[in-house]
Amino acid sequence: MDERQALSAFGALSQETRLRIVCTLVIAGPEGLAAGSVAEAVGVSATNVSFHLKALEQAGLVSQQRASRSIIYTASYDTLGALVRFLMEDCCAGHPEICAPISAANICCAPAITEKTR
Repeated sequence: MDERQALSAFGALSQETRLRIVCTLVIAGPEGLAAGSVAEAVGVSATNVSFHLKALEQAGLVSQQRASRSIIYTASYDTLGALVRFLMEDCCAGHPEICAPISAANICCAPAITEKTR
């Protein structure tokens, strides 16, 4: 990922609804969600979510696929991973010990704490 792509991605994520949409799609997994389900999950109108999904798609953070009469949106895991790598590679500046606590934390695979599991 280059700096221009990273800036585009961060610009798209710097809006509250868009960040919630990406988090919702990450949680949904590779099966993704229909636009209406995304709207319901983040608490916005279908028109509003379409506007935000378009911006996220332009930034490469989500992708869409038609399934019958629905459009299914999924998180672009490769792009999200590249964004994290861009930050860490740049920030570590050749000092891997800086990144070690994050790598060791295995935060990507930690189970989410929900109301049901508390």
